[in-house]
Parts: sequence; C-alpha cells; structure tokens
Amino acid sequence: MRAAQRREEILHLAKSGGPTSVDDLAVFFDVTASTIRRDLARLSAEGQLARTYGGAMAVHPREQPLDERAQESHAAKVAIGKWAATAVQEEDSVLLDAGTTTAELARALRSHRRLTVATTGLTPLAAISGVEGIEVICLGGQLREMSQGFVGPLTEAALETMTFDVVFLGADGVTPERGICEASLVQTRLKELMWRSSTRTYVLADSGKLGQEPFHAWVRMPRRWTLVTDDGASDAQVGAFARRGVEVVVVGPAGDQVN
Repeated sequence: MRAAQRREEILHLAKSGGPTSVDDLAVFFDVTASTIRRDLARLSAEGQLARTYGGAMAVHPREQPLDERAQESHAAKVAIGKWAATAVQEEDSVLLDAGTTTAELARALRSHRRLTVATTGLTPLAAISGVEGIEVICLGGQLREMSQGFVGPLTEAALETMTFDVVFLGADGVTPERGICEASLVQTRLKELMWRSSTRTYVLADSGKLGQEPFHAWVRMPRRWTLVTDDGASDAQVGAFARRGVEVVVVGPAGDQVN
C-alpha cells in the first residue's frame, strides 16, 4: 500500500471509529510505529486529524459564524444572487432562507417591484427592507445566533399559514444523493417545511460546497429542484447532480448563465 493510500485509510478509520492509536495502526497496516507517526504528523499538519497522546482523533468541523462565512467566495455569492433575482417574476411571493448567499439575492431584488418577500434570516431582511413596492415579512421565532436565522416552532407555525411561488435555500454542503447538509436538525426540518410551502425550489450554493458533507443533518429534497452555483464548479460536479435529475444553473462572474 502506498503512503498516500495508507493515510487516506487512516483518515477513514478515524472518522468511522476504527483504531487510531499508533500501535494499533502499525499492526493494522503491517508497518512500523515510526511510519504511522510520520503519517499522523502529516495528516495533523494538513488539519485533517488532531494528534492525541499515542495516536490521533478525527477533526470535527465547526460551524462558522455568519460574519466569517460572509467573506468566503464573496464574488461567487454575488453572481449567484444576481442570477437568482432573474428567476423572480413580478408579483411573485418569495421565501428566502437565512444566509450570506440569500442576502446577496435580497440585495439584487431591490430593483424589483410588486413583490412579497418573506425570510427567516436577519441578513436578507436587512438587505431587502425599505424598498417601495416590496412587502417584507419576517418569519420570527427563536434566533439562532450562529446563522442569524429564526428557527423553532414559532417559525414553523408561521410557515404553515403561508404559501410561496418560489423559495431560495442556502446550504453548508450539498450532494446529489442526499441534498442539503446543515449543522443541526432544527435547520433541516425548517428547510424541508420551506420547500414544501413553495411551488419552485432553488438551492444557492457556491462551487466550494458541492459534494461536501461537513455535518450529519440532511434535508429531504423535493423530486424537482434547481441548483444554482458558480463557474468554479467542475464538469464532474455538475454532471453528478444532472444525472440525479437536478437542474443545474452555472453562472459567470457577472451573474449570467454560462451552461
């Protein structure tokens, strides 16, 4: 077994609860303890494992606060938001998820008129409020500080009294097989209710989130939905979603569709 392959298998074992002590790994791979220590040192330096006394442990991803996420892939999020605004028609009733990409969509919607825009997030709310001709509805509830979004039974109860023409959802990660990945079940439950209340469903996710599974809570997606991403997405990434029947829109830096 090559060193790179062995390190990949060590990482898999750590994430799946397998042996992670130096001695156990040395026996498992039939190599010396020194070899395993070098593997663990490299994985630790790359941020993929955390060293412990006599071994290692998996690094569990942390959920980033909203202000940190706002700086990541900013240009891609702006482009995605611009395109998403073109999917909104006059007199539509629009539902926006909490998040940084949906906030860019909210800013792009400021040039629209005769809309109803409801949101579960403080950031989209701030971006869309104060525009003449746009009725804004905040779906209140318990504020989740990490995402600056409202969640919980009060938010869910509000959704049960409304329907929408279109919903735009954000994501911490998104895969063609499982759908949207989020940090908590309360978020995935809410997103499922959001798409169920809407006629058309769009997921706004920059290319860095495609195929990512950072957490263990998932949204069961509708049969038909549209993924909107940026032109950093590879053909393989786009093709994986298309083969699952997901419509994929790839947008360029100016917010124009390029695929």
